[in-house]
Order: sequence, then C-alpha cells, then structure tokens
Amino acid sequence: MSNVYEERATMIAAGELQWFVPFGREHCKSHPSAVNLQLRQLQPASELWSSDGAAGLVGSLQEVTLQERDKECWQLRKGVGPADNEVEFEEELYAAGNMVIWSRGSKNQASYVYKAFTVDSPVQQALWCNFTVPQNKKDEVVEQTVCIVQNTCVNVHSVSGKDFISPLPFQVSTLWPTKFGLLFERKNVASEDPVSPPREPLPTVFSMLHPLDEIAPVVCRSAGPFEASRVHYVSDSTLRIVFSSCQPSVIMTYDTVQCTHTVWALRKVTAEEQSMVLKYAHQVTTPQNLMVPGILSLHLRGISKMDSPASPFHGYSLQGQSRMTSSPGLHSRTHSPSISNMAVLSRAHSPGMATPYFSGSQRFNATCHSLLGRAQSLLASPNSSFSDSTAAPEAEPIVPELCIEQLWTEALPSYREKSCQASKVFITTDLCENKFLCFLVESHQQLRCVKFFESNDPSQLIFVAATTLPAKDAAPLENNDAMLVLEANGSLVLYTGVSRVSKVFVSGLLAPSLGLSSTTSQPCTPVETISTPAKAVGRHLSCLEEVVMPSPVSELKGSTKHHESSWSWPEDCTFQQGAPHVLALRDPVHNRVTLVSCLLLDLPTLPQKCLQAIKFILPKETAVKVLIKWYNIYNAPGGPSSHLEWNLFLTCFMTLMGYNTDRLSWTRNLDFEVPLSPVIAPKKARPSEMGSDDDWDYQLGSDYHNQVESRRLASSLHLEPLAATPCMDDLSAPPQLDPSAPLFPHLPAVFFVLHLVYEELKLDDLMRKGARSLVVMLQQLARDLQLKEYIDMYWRDYPSFIKAFKECCVIDAGKCFMIRPSFFQTEPPCVFRWLSSCLRGNAVTPFPYLPGICERTKLLVLSFALYVIGDHSAVTSDMSKYLAKVSAGMRGAVTMEVWSSDYGVPVLHVYSGFTLKDLESVPFGVALPIRDAIYQCREQPCSDWPEDVCLLIGRQDLTKQAHKATLLARNKSVSQKAPAASEADDEEDGMGDVDQEVTRLIWSRDLRVQEVRRLLQSSRPVRVNVVHLPEVSDHEYIEEKENKLLQLCQRTMALPVGRGLFTLFSYHPVPTEPLPVPKLNLTGRAPPRNTTVDLNSGNIDVPPNMTSWPSFHNGVAAGLKIAPASQIDSAWIAYNKPKSAELANEYAGFLMALGLNGHLTKLATLNIHDNLTKGHEMTSIGLLLGVSAAKLGTMDMSITRLLSIHIPALLPPTSTELDVPHNVQVAAVVGIGLVYQGTGHRHNAEVLLAEIGRPPGPEMEYCTDRESYSLAAGLALGMVCLGHGSNLIGMSDLNVPEQLYQYMVGGHRRSHAGVNREKHKSPSYQIKEGDTINVDVTCPGATLALAMIYLKTNNRSIADWLRAPDTMFLLDFIKPEFLLLRTLARCLIMWEEILPTEEWINSNVPQVRTHSIIQVPASEDVNVETLAQAHDYIIAGACMAVGFRFAGSANSDAFECLYKFARNFMQCLTSSTPTMGHYNLQTCLSMVLLSLSMVMAGSGNLRVLQLCRFLHKRTSGEMNYGFHMAHHMALGLLFLGGGRYTLSTSNSAIAALLCALYPHFPAHSTDNRYHLQALRHLCVLAAEPRLLVPVDVDTCKPCYALLEVTYKATQWYEETTVELMAPALLPELHLLEQVKVKGPRYWELAIDISRGTQHLQSILIRDGVLYVKLRAGQLPYKDDPRGWKSLLAPSVNNRNPEVRTFKPEAISTFTSDAALVSFAEYFCKPAENMKHKQDTLALFSAILYECVTQENPEMLPTYIAIDQAVQSLQRGEMCETFALWQIKLVLELCESRVLQERRRDPRGARGLLLSSEFLPVMKCSADHALDRWLYDSNGLVQALRSYVSGQPFADEWDTSMLACFLVYHSIPSVTKMAATDLEENSSFPELLLRFTQLGVPVRALLRVAPLLLKNADPSMGNGVACAIPIF
Repeated sequence: MSNVYEERATMIAAGELQWFVPFGREHCKSHPSAVNLQLRQLQPASELWSSDGAAGLVGSLQEVTLQERDKECWQLRKGVGPADNEVEFEEELYAAGNMVIWSRGSKNQASYVYKAFTVDSPVQQALWCNFTVPQNKKDEVVEQTVCIVQNTCVNVHSVSGKDFISPLPFQVSTLWPTKFGLLFERKNVASEDPVSPPREPLPTVFSMLHPLDEIAPVVCRSAGPFEASRVHYVSDSTLRIVFSSCQPSVIMTYDTVQCTHTVWALRKVTAEEQSMVLKYAHQVTTPQNLMVPGILSLHLRGISKMDSPASPFHGYSLQGQSRMTSSPGLHSRTHSPSISNMAVLSRAHSPGMATPYFSGSQRFNATCHSLLGRAQSLLASPNSSFSDSTAAPEAEPIVPELCIEQLWTEALPSYREKSCQASKVFITTDLCENKFLCFLVESHQQLRCVKFFESNDPSQLIFVAATTLPAKDAAPLENNDAMLVLEANGSLVLYTGVSRVSKVFVSGLLAPSLGLSSTTSQPCTPVETISTPAKAVGRHLSCLEEVVMPSPVSELKGSTKHHESSWSWPEDCTFQQGAPHVLALRDPVHNRVTLVSCLLLDLPTLPQKCLQAIKFILPKETAVKVLIKWYNIYNAPGGPSSHLEWNLFLTCFMTLMGYNTDRLSWTRNLDFEVPLSPVIAPKKARPSEMGSDDDWDYQLGSDYHNQVESRRLASSLHLEPLAATPCMDDLSAPPQLDPSAPLFPHLPAVFFVLHLVYEELKLDDLMRKGARSLVVMLQQLARDLQLKEYIDMYWRDYPSFIKAFKECCVIDAGKCFMIRPSFFQTEPPCVFRWLSSCLRGNAVTPFPYLPGICERTKLLVLSFALYVIGDHSAVTSDMSKYLAKVSAGMRGAVTMEVWSSDYGVPVLHVYSGFTLKDLESVPFGVALPIRDAIYQCREQPCSDWPEDVCLLIGRQDLTKQAHKATLLARNKSVSQKAPAASEADDEEDGMGDVDQEVTRLIWSRDLRVQEVRRLLQSSRPVRVNVVHLPEVSDHEYIEEKENKLLQLCQRTMALPVGRGLFTLFSYHPVPTEPLPVPKLNLTGRAPPRNTTVDLNSGNIDVPPNMTSWPSFHNGVAAGLKIAPASQIDSAWIAYNKPKSAELANEYAGFLMALGLNGHLTKLATLNIHDNLTKGHEMTSIGLLLGVSAAKLGTMDMSITRLLSIHIPALLPPTSTELDVPHNVQVAAVVGIGLVYQGTGHRHNAEVLLAEIGRPPGPEMEYCTDRESYSLAAGLALGMVCLGHGSNLIGMSDLNVPEQLYQYMVGGHRRSHAGVNREKHKSPSYQIKEGDTINVDVTCPGATLALAMIYLKTNNRSIADWLRAPDTMFLLDFIKPEFLLLRTLARCLIMWEEILPTEEWINSNVPQVRTHSIIQVPASEDVNVETLAQAHDYIIAGACMAVGFRFAGSANSDAFECLYKFARNFMQCLTSSTPTMGHYNLQTCLSMVLLSLSMVMAGSGNLRVLQLCRFLHKRTSGEMNYGFHMAHHMALGLLFLGGGRYTLSTSNSAIAALLCALYPHFPAHSTDNRYHLQALRHLCVLAAEPRLLVPVDVDTCKPCYALLEVTYKATQWYEETTVELMAPALLPELHLLEQVKVKGPRYWELAIDISRGTQHLQSILIRDGVLYVKLRAGQLPYKDDPRGWKSLLAPSVNNRNPEVRTFKPEAISTFTSDAALVSFAEYFCKPAENMKHKQDTLALFSAILYECVTQENPEMLPTYIAIDQAVQSLQRGEMCETFALWQIKLVLELCESRVLQERRRDPRGARGLLLSSEFLPVMKCSADHALDRWLYDSNGLVQALRSYVSGQPFADEWDTSMLACFLVYHSIPSVTKMAATDLEENSSFPELLLRFTQLGVPVRALLRVAPLLLKNADPSMGNGVACAIPIF
C-alpha cells in the first residue's frame, strides 16, 4: 500500500481522452480524384484505349496500386498568423497520394481547409518553410510557403498566391526547413556505378534560399585541434541530417560510421569562405579531379535543367542523350494569377523541359545555347562520358550560400552499434528558461539532453555536458516549459529540463503497474487492423476547461518530420484483454502539440503573479525546486477547484518558508475541498437537505461576518452582538519557523516582492479580492520579521480585518542565517502614498518595482511623473528618478526603449499596451489624472498620432484617419431619379466617375458640373443646323451640311484633351473588366428630321488620317481617369490591348496615360519591347513618353537605353542607322529630359544643346518638321538643367547660356563637336542655310531652355538678353510669337518681380510701342500692324507669366487682372475690323484664357466657365482645331480632376506646363510641325491634389466643416489666418503654417505643417478625406447653417436652469450609447418606489447631463463611486480605506500644480473633468463625517490618542474610522511620530514645525493638535475644525 501511496503522491492529473482523426483524411474523401477514379472504372478498357490512346492506358495503369489505402502522413504546428492576431489556432499539413491539405482550427472555430494542393505524382514529403525576400538594402520580407516534394521537382506555394516549381537535379532523401530556406539532402543510390576512376566525392547537402535561386552546395568550416580551419563542401556520405531548427539556426547530423551525433551552426557563407572553397576547387590538378567543380556546375545549371523531370537521371550518373520530351511532371496545378515574374512563367508553363532558373538580367539573358556551348564535349556524342571530357573547358563553379560550423559532438561510444541514430530531436525549455537539445535514441531507450546557452555573441551557442534519461519516447510541451517522457514501463513522466516533476495520471488509462504484464503473452494487435478511414487512429489528451482542436500525431520510426499511420505496436508490449482502450496509450504519447494543450494550466491571476515574483527573485536552483513542489501539489489527482486554489497556494508556500500551518489558527481553519493527502477521503453525508442551526451559527462565527458584514447584518436583522469567541489555541510557546525550509533563508526577499505584488494588486479593482487574500500572508510575515511599519500599513488598508490577527512565530536568530537583500526597504512602499506625494508637490523617492510583473505600477508611476510633475525625461531617458528596478537573481534589469515624449501620457499607455478597458479597472482616484490627460489630448490632439493613441483618447475621427480608410463605398450616380436613358448616356461620355457627392458640396447652388460634361462630351452626334435656302439644290445642301459638320468635328476632335483633365484620377478600374473608352463620334444629326450626317459619303474632301491624333488623345483621356492608387498589373494592361488595328491609336494614348499616372512601371519589360517592335508610330510615342514620365528624374538606365535607340545623336557613330520616324525622335528627346530632369547630366546636356541647332542632312534627313525637334531638344535641355542657373557643374566649357543666346538671336554656326560631328559634315541638298543659324527653327527651343535653366534665379543679366527690343528696326527682325516666348522666359527668370497688376503687365511693353501709340507715325518706317502684333503678343506673354506665377492659387488680384485682358482681347476679336488679324488675336486670347484657367485651376470659377462656353460655340471663321484644343484645355484645367486637383508652382510643374501650353497650337488634327501634340498632356505632371474633404466619421459621408488656415509670413504679407468652408482647395502647402478644423460643431483638429507637410500630403493623396467628429447635440452645417437648431443653443448663457429642466428622455438626442440610455431609463426617471429619493434622481440626472454634454461619459462611474464612498464614510461602514484613498487623490489633484496652472491660463482652458459644483460638496461631506466622528465619540478620541502615543487598542474599540482619519489626513505612522519626540507639553508652533517635517498638512494638524496638547480646551477641536477652509 505504501508503494501505491508514493506513486500517486507524485502524480499530476491530465485531461480525458478524445478521439482524433486527421482533418485532411476526411476532406480527401470529397476530392475530385475519387470521382475520376470511379469514372475510369466504369469506362471499358477498349474505350480507354481508343479514346486516350497510349496515354489512357498508362493513366489507367497508374490508378492500380497494391495498397488498399494510400500512405498518409501529417504534421501539426502552432498557428502562425499576423502579429495582431491573438487567437491561438493550430495548423495541420496532411499528405496522402497526390494531395496535400493545409487546414486550420482553434477552440472557437472548427477546422477548415486553408489551402489544398493536388500534384501529378505521389507526394514524397510536405513541409512548411519560410523564405526571406529582400525588399531593399535593409528590409526583408518573410514569405511563408508550403513545399511539396515529388520525385523530380519541388512545388513551392506561398501564402500570398505565388507558385514556383523547382526541378530536382538529383534524388533527394529529405528536405529540411531552415532559417534561410531549404536544405536538400542528396540520396545515396547504392547501385550508382562510378563513371570514372576514384575522384573527389560530390557534395551531399545543398541549399536553396529562394525558389527562383539555384541549388547550391553547402560548405563546412572545420578545424582540428592541431590544424588551421579549412572550408570544403559537405561531401561525407556517412553524415545524415536528423534535425534542423530555425531558432536557433542549427542542424544535427549522425555519423553512421562513428555512431555519434554532431550539432552544427547554420549561417550564411562569408566572402572569405567563398573564395577559399572556390580557390580550393581550382587548385585540384589531377585529371580525374580537374573536372569536379565544372561537372557539378554543369550538372546543376545545364544538364539537369535540360533533362526531362521524368527521366531516370539520379545522383550524378550522366546519360548519353539529353532528353527533350514532354513530361507531365511540370503540369501540376500550380497556376497563380498573381505571378508576374517571367522566370516563373517560363518555368511553370514550359511544355518541353524544365527551364533554367532566371534571377535578374543575367539569368534572363542566359540561353540553352550558352549552356550547350559550355558543355559541348559532354554532349558531343551519345556515348560520351565524364572520362572523355577531361579536356573540356572548366565550367564556372556554383558559389555556395550557406556554411555549417561545428558546435558540439557527442562523445564516442565505448562500443559501436549501427542502430543508435536519433529517431526524434527537439529543443525544450525548463521553467527557468534553460534550453536543452534533446534527442531520443530509441534502440537504447535513452533520451539524451544537452544544455546550451548563448555566448556574448548571440550567434554562437555553447553546449555543456549531456544528461541521459531513460525513455522510450518523449515530446516537448512548449507552453508549459516541460516535456513528457514515456518510460520503459509505460509510465508518463513530466520533466522540466532534466529535472523530474512527477508522473502524469490520465483518466481512462490503467496504471502501468496494473495494466502491463510482462509475463503474459498476448498477441499485439496492429492499429492498421482496427482503424478505418472513418475512425480515429489514436486518442489524444485534452483539457476539459479548454476545448482545443485535437491534434496528436504518431511518430514514424526513424523519421522526425512526418507522422504516418502505417505502424504497429512493438512485440514486447502486451496488454490485458479487459482494457482495450489501453492500446491508445502510444498514439497520444508520441504527440508534441495536443499534449501541450491537454496539460496547459490556466492558473488564477493571483497565484500566477506570486509565482512569477518568487521565481524572479530566487536563485535558479531554488526556484526550480519551489515550482516543482507547487506543480505536484496543484496537479494531484482530483485536484482542487478554482476557488480554493489560493488556500492551497498559501499552505504550500507557508510550509516552504518554514511555517507549521497546523499551529497557526488562520491556516488551520482553511477548508480544502481536496486534502493534501493522496488518499482521497470519502465525503461526509449531509444530515439534512434543509440545513440546520449549525449552519447559521457557522455563518455568524465566520471571519467574513466578524470583519465585514457584522454591522450591516446586525442593524438589518436587529441581532445581538456576539460575544468574543474564546481562543482555542493552546497556551504553549509560540511556534518556531523551520530554518531548513527551502525558502527560509530568502524570507525577507520573498516578503518584499510579495509586498510589491500586493501594491500592484491595489491598482486593479478586479483584483481587490486577491489583495485582501494576499495581505493575510503578508501581515503574518511582517509580524514574524518584526516590521512594524508594514503592519501599520496593512492595518490602515484593512483595519477591521487585520485587527483579528495577533499570532506571531519565533525566528531563532542563533540557528539560522537569513539573507536580507540590498533592495529591501524598512519603510513600506505604498503606491497610493507615492502618488499623493506627487500631487502635493513633495519630493519623491524611486518606487521599487519588479520588471515584467509590476507593469501597471511602472506605467502609472511614470504617468504621474510625466503629467503631474511634468518631467518628460521620466519616459525618455531618466526613469531611475521615479522607478527603482529590483535586481533579480535570475534576470537582469529590464530597460524601457527610449521614445519621444512629445505626445504625453496617451502614447505612454499605448506604448505599454494599456487600453481603455484596462483603465476602467484602475481605481478612480488614480485614473482621474490619466483621464484628464487623455481628455486634454482629445481636445487638442496631434493629427499624426498613431491609431492606437487616437483610439485611447476617444477620437474616432483620428482613429479612422490613422487607419487610412477611404471613401470607396459611395453612390456614383448623378441623380437617384434620373431615367435609365440618361444613366446610359452618362456611362457613354466617360465622365460619370467624377465624385458627385463632393461636387455637389463644392458647387451646391448651380449645375456647372453638368454643363461642363455637356461641353466636353464627344460620344453623341453633334447638331448640324443649316438653313435650307430655296436657291440651294439638294446636293449643294448636303455638301453644306457636311462642310458644317467638318467644322464641328474640328471641335469634337479637340474635346478629349480637356476631358482628360476634367476626369483626372477619378476612376478605380475593376481588374476583371476592360477600361471603358468613350467613342469619338464624328457624325451629326440634322433637324428637323434628325437625319444622320456623315463625312464618309464622299461629297466633300476629308483630310487623310484626320482622326489619328484625336483617337490618341481619346485614349489618353480614358487612361488618365485611372487613379494612381488603383490596383492594376501588367496582365490588365495587356488585357486592354485592342484586337483591331483601328483602335491602336487609342491604345497608344492609353499607354501614355498609364505613364503619366505612374502605372506603366508595372508593365513587364517584355511587353514594352513587344509594343515597340510593332513599328506603330503612335504606340512608340505614347510608350516612350509614358515610361519617361513614370521614371521622372530617376536617371533610370534601362529607360535611357530604350530612349537612346530612338535618338541618333545618342548612338555611337559606327552604329547602324535606324529608320526612326521623326515624331518618335521628338518624343524620345523629350523623354530624355523627363528621365534626367533636374540632374544636370553633362553628356545629355551636351548632346541636347547640339541637337537644338541640328542642321539638315544631305538627303531628306532632318529636313521636315525641324521646328518641333529643335523645340523638343530645347525643352529637354531645360529640364535636364532645370533651375541650376549658373551652377552648371562641369559644363563651363560648353558655354550653355552663350550658345543658347546665339541660337536665339542668330549668327554663324559653330563647328559641331562630339561623337556625331562626322554626320554633319555634308550639307543638305534641299535646304540652303549656309553657315548661319536658322533662328526660326532654333529660337523657341533656346528661349525656353534659357527660361528653364535660370528659372526663379532672378538673374538680371540673363533676363536682359530676353528683353523685347526698343527700336523699330530690331523689332522687325523678331517674329511676334517669339516676343511672347521672350517675355514669358524673362518673367520666369525674374520670378519674384511678377505682380498681379495691370501696370506690371503693361510695363513689359517696350517704349517704342508706347510712343507709337501716343505720337502719330511721321514716317513710313513705323509699321502699325507690326507694333500692334508685338504689343499683343508681349501682353499675352506677360499674362502667361502671371498665370505661371499664381497657378493654382485662385488669387483674386491675378484673376481680375487676367480677366480684364481676356475681355479686352475678346472685344477686339468680335470687332468688325481687327487691326492685327484674326489669327493673332485668337492666339493671344487663347493664351490669356489658359493663364486665367491656370490661376483658377480646380476652382470651377463661373466667369471663366462663361468665357470657355462662349468660345466653345464659335466654330466658324478661323477657329481651327488648335484653338478648340486650347479652349477646352482651359475648361479642363478649370475643373481639374473634378475639383480635386489644382496646379503646383514647383520647378518640375512649371517645366511640364511649358511643354504642355506651348503657345503655338496645331492648325489641324495632323499638325506636329512646331509642337508634338502628345506633349499637351504633360500638364498632368503639374497637377497635385489639394482638395480637403471633411467626412463625418459616423455617417461616412462628405460634409461641410469650418477650416482655419494660417499662412506663413512672407515678404508680401505677415502671418495671416483665414477661414474656409471645406470642401475647399488649400493653397500650396509650403505657404501654410497650420490647418485647423474649428469648433464648435466638430471636434477641433489641428494639422501642424511647420513640422513637415508629409501628413497633410498623405491625406490629400488619399482623396483628401479628413474625418471629422460631430460634437454631442450639434447639427451639421447642411442641416443647420446658422446654428440656431442646436440642442445646446438655449443653454449657452443659462446653464444651471437647463440642468434642472433636463429630461432623461432627451438623452437619445445626444448619444446612442446603450449604457447611457439605460442609465437614464432606470436611474434618472422618477418611479413609484423612488419618490423618497428625489435628491438621488436629481443628482444622477445632473451627473448624466454633465457627462453627456461635455462628451466624457467615462466619468459617470467616477461620479457615482465618489458619491458612494462619501455616503459609506458618513454611515461609518468603511471597512477598507481604498475608496477613501481615491477621494484623497481626487482632492489633491484639484489643488495640484497642473490644475492651478490651467486655471491661470488666459486662453480659458477648462479645469478638471469633474464638475466644479460637485467636488466641493463631496469634500465638505467627507470632512464633516470625520470631524463628527472625532469629537462626538469619546472612545474614538481615546483610540486616536492611544495610536499617537503607541499604546495598544482596546478590543471594544472600532478602529475602522480611526484608520480612515489617519489616511485622509496623511497622519504618519507611530514609528515616525515617535522619532520626532512629541511631548505632551509641546506648544502648537513646535507641533507645526515637527508635523511639517513629517509632511502632514496643516489642516490635519489643526484637527490633531487639541488631542496632543496637554492643556488644550476640549472644545477647541470643534472651533478649529470649523475654522478650516473647505478648499
């Protein structure tokens, strides 16, 4: 019987058994392959043969198997999910046949299929592996994948959807996941015949860091005791890998010859090691060794990849022929729509062979031809072999990537056995965080555990001696820091590290001593015979309290990764026939996951915290003993219920500290549900179900009744007070502590850390019961250690409770040695006292805390230091001023990461993981300063705070803003009542995606947006209204209508340019649908019969290719709708490519638009080359400009090469001349300028400078449209040197400004320099220019180049070059258009001098024009028409300069000035006799109109819209295609992006606008002579989003909000603040200081731009959505424009009467919070039973009104808690002083420095959260209650005098109110007062001095002084008390 007792005494309990079935097995039953098999079985063999041929026969034979069921395997692991996913789940990877099932499940969710895979051949192995993908130089992304191993390849499937196929160049035995990727262990083929004499062995271990990387051999760095280290390939075929680990990165191998295990560190190879191993490979000189590295690289790179995956090519045996046949092995279902890498596509879809790996450009350019060239001797003949190829050129060896380095080797065994290889290896941790590498040698029934730890270098591990444990099997329990061991006799034993904990008792299994029989021989029944696919294979252990997904697995002999169901029981294990369930014992023992969950202990918070503290402070050895002892007691069979665990914990640890718990009355009376004895006592039978009088007597005599409920119960039931219970303790000597107890020497340390835990529990209202339980043990320890200060503190916390404990134990100082640590403090740390000292402004000492345990203490102490004291260094650098970290025996000091304290308390709490829910459990007095800080941050937050901070301060608008939410779910229709026909029309015109909700808010009073859509639509036929005169024949009438239609079509073809600007970035395409492109309808309808008019009738001549460029512009307009944030990829771009050649021009424009919005970078390089090789001119133009715009200013070399091919000047002189169309050359030259914008690249600048004056060639080369090429070269040169001015580094020899000036004014041509000088030696045979420069060709480009190079430099010398001439003679030599360019260029250089006034514009006109107007011309030399043209063009140039200077600003002065000039030009145009010609006036008017639209861009100004509409209607006369383009560009700019976008004035934006708004528009739709039409769309590069759209966070709809915008001070104006009603366009951000959402409608929000514009830019980029939160009781501006309907409006000036008239029914209008509505319903409405509590109802109503209107409903519990605490104090029923502490802290906060400074703030900041009327009333009530107690009861006065004098209390005294008095008035302890020598005859001044030294407030002294002064008048107390001010 004793044996049984001992065995059961050391057992712990586990959960019950449950059936386990792999989820994948059940799922595979419904796999389609099962159905396919049935169909094949039903189909006759003849049909198979006839239908499928040989393939059908082979397929049917493949279905035949000798096994009834496929071999299955599975593995499980803890779920790996995102960091924010706190739900624990499990994952199962199941493989059977050709299927792999990846499933997930948790305790809250049933198992489900996460991913399922089917491959073409049987799965050899399936495993998880993580690959590291580098993002940039520093960051790396871990990609989670599943690897499926087949015979010939490895399928890799990532979680993100990418699929890869990696062919295997050799047979693989096992794959191992590592930290860096996969390890391949080459299979040793026994039948492999040597193909050559003995040579260097080939590597056996290979690595693959990514599926797209090559398989590289692993090298080994080894060093003997007497030799230097050397590096070589891992080529020992006797080494077998048995284990791999990612953290730490190690592998374990087994030497089959030496029979030893070795641990290696796995790391990346260094450059030195690479060179060593490659050098060693090249130094081999013997013929047979010469070819080893070459053969290896050839095999891995070439031959293996050209062989068919199905070929029998194993190991390194080389077959004679190279197989190129198709293989089904590559056609597994691994297609993924997200694959974008062409290497993946080529490998995954190759029909003939496994393509070589492609990684980057080198692998992309590699071809099989080069591989054949390198291995030509090996593949020369079918009979060639390795021996014949020794003379072959040596191939480049593959560079190794990983290296293993030996860390530990097992000692050689005394005798070698072939079967001592480890069958299982794992890493486990003990309770003290020691790590062990354990490997099971099943043949010896041993578990060998090697302890290891990190050295100073974390990458180096140190292994110590191994420990051997007897075991048949073992499994780690990760969550328990333990492992479960199966002993030889079948017992389950729990170990932590190598320390035995106890046996494990599993209900349902017989004990090994009873169930196992070694004498009886019973046949062993294999599980295969009793388990079917429908039933479970084994059972698993599961915890009843926590239901988890069953996931045990059964280990396969000799395998550590796969768990297979094909196993049987060993022969030496027999069981009794009476207990068949014992067969399930082995299956759960071999599981590593489910046993973790079944033994997972969910300890209560209090024991867990105490255990953590004790473990933290004790030495490791002692801590392990203590934890094992507790573990055994807690987990005894039939263990305790949860509510009695603390009693068990008390008894256990009191015993460990040396106490005899039977001698202490309070431990002797603890009732245990289960006794500590293992023999379970039978339960006593109840005498009666109805109870008895004994039960009542027991209740009245309980400690809880005596200490807590006696007064309430006695007053309610009118009970007589019970007589004191006689002490039943014996009167012998007090008990002594056992000095030999494990914890006795550490008693002071244990006591102190438990006291700190007690202080931590005081800060958690939910753990108040735990604090009360802990204080019992603490007071006992304090009495025995004679710590009077601690006893006094515990008595103050629980006066009536601690009073009952008086027992003491004796500690014999002579027989024991007790360690008192250095951190022990004789004065007890009290967190409430420390916080009170902070609030009073007293000096504070660092408060001790335990890192990782007392985290709430640490957080709240730092919060008070930060907010109350105002010391920001408390949380940034110097925490030691406020926190003293307790040093531990097993851990170092924990430091806090330094972070910025600019955000204050909320960020500190978020950083510590503290939430609002946690704040609710903090006592209200401690939480009030934190809530106050949070509310202050809520009132004045930072706009760029993190999401968690915004959530903590209760700003839902900022929370959603930080969450980057956008308005995606909006109603896109124009009108809900619009008929279906109009909706169809809206879809056709391509403008239906403009956000209607926002435009309705911006322009709410008219329909200007609909008018713009009508003007810009081109998809419907135009109205051709021609009057049929009587004298006109029908044929002539038809011609007249068609001529009219041709005029209207000039306008229609120009519309897409403006439409593209209007719909800019307004559409998010659907990846599965093509982009809708509106039609360019060139037909008309003639009234009254609405007949169709068409240009294709042949009646009139229509220009050829008239619609080519309009179609291009239409495609650009459609593509510009796509928002930059849209999710499109290369496949979608290719998907939109039209089938018909007629739409090729539109697709060309679409490609250019994709470049302008940044999406063209996603187009694959192969597709770019494919489009360029088509030779389509439009496509080349759009593509070159698009990719250049997408790579703006990046100097991208690949794009540079692409552009250089199309520019002859950038090609070498000996290169082949390419026939590149002229317009493509122009586009390529501008592309060079875009790619190199602002870089100052010398070579490109030199070439472009020469290209401006490129002479015509000898044949017809460079002879047509030279102007556009020269202009493009000038624009490109200006962009390359944009804004550099005179700082052109390295270009001084080029004389750039002088050369440009010569191009501008003319002169002799300089000799052409550079590589292309030979090309320009021969003169042109067609154009005779001689040696002079043709200014008509070069002037525009040179002028604009000068303007862009010296942009905003205010260089007056260069600007004077551009001044218009002052004489009539010189004026005759300059074309008027060039005067416009010169004026514009000069003003752009003198940027700061541009003024938005009429005087400044006129000042640009030279004097000769002014005098000619005043004086009548006296000679014939004065040409009036020339002067008029010059005047108008100069005025137009100056107006353009104003437009550039104030672009996007909506400056009123600039608008009025430009509008006046526009009206003047329009009047001149409409006059009967224009003096300067219709064309010139129209050109100037168009430029002024464009300037006006630039200034008002995005504003939708109505007056500018009227001008555009007027010019839109003019289609006759000289109103050509170019003028229509200019007018509708102006209209598009006016409504840029539907009002969301406007123009920038940055250098890059001005350069783009100069290219787009060049003042020479095409005469017809095919005109590109002076300017390439495609460049008109570059103005998109100048657009930037600046519309700020307020969105109500509750309704998610746009709304109006008042903004306060503050401008920075400039030289033109001081710092200015203006108010805007948003949605509104903001000025340029660099001009602003702050943008603020003003109240009182919405919560205020300030965006400080002075610290950077990044945050505001991120808001504007995301559709400008700024979330705002409507305040309680307020209405939106749309519903209440003037604010008269607000619910708070009547109560602004009369607040108190409104409180009285507040009705609880109105609460729903302020808030929808269900808790507040219920509070108003049940606590604020009068009811029949509440008539006598009208004051309470009134108080609650006032509190509710205050909380709701001030929007701090979280203060409602604080109000009620204060009221309840004061009422409890008035009734004298306060048995604990915690609530009084909180009242004290609240009152001290009101008088603190923080509140006083806030009240003195002249800005009128609000005070405390609490109402100013509520708190003084509560304070007065508390003072009155304590004063009444002090002077109305003589006995209590005696108690106070006894306490002050240090005398004991009488038993009949009630000391609860005394403790309240001492706490409330901060009276120090008896020990401190005794140290000050308070004498009875002391005077009041002396008392005042001494009490001030003790930190006692004066008001407390005034109350205590009458009791301390000997001759004081007893009545003095009342007088003094009454004289104390309330506040």
